[in-house]
Amino acid sequence: MTTDKKQILETAITGLFGAGGVDAVEPHLSETFVDHGPGIKAANKAEWIAIAKQIPVADMKIEIRHMIAEDDVVAMVSRRWIPWEDRWIAVADVWRFEDDLIAEHGEIFQPVPESEAGTAATGFMPW
Repeated sequence: MTTDKKQILETAITGLFGAGGVDAVEPHLSETFVDHGPGIKAANKAEWIAIAKQIPVADMKIEIRHMIAEDDVVAMVSRRWIPWEDRWIAVADVWRFEDDLIAEHGEIFQPVPESEAGTAATGFMPW
């Protein structure tokens, strides 16, 4: 198994927002995984899985723009298509690892303005 935390995270996230769904990310989470929301708040892996399985993540799209890793932390900037709201959101995530498992997650997000949702990404921000 790879110890490259960016690669582990990219594999987990692209699987989550693809055909693999929640089952694709499950092996990458520690049993004590904590999610601080605001998308999902969960105190452990089992709770997170139960909540995430209620969300149609396979219908979502993700475009990862930047990933930065230092020690046991990976920061990620992306934009995500939320089909049930018919809009893109810009997301900044911080993921903490214990060994090669994702142990903690927090994120902030905001809607991408409609006038910018279809434009090509330029610069640092994902829209």
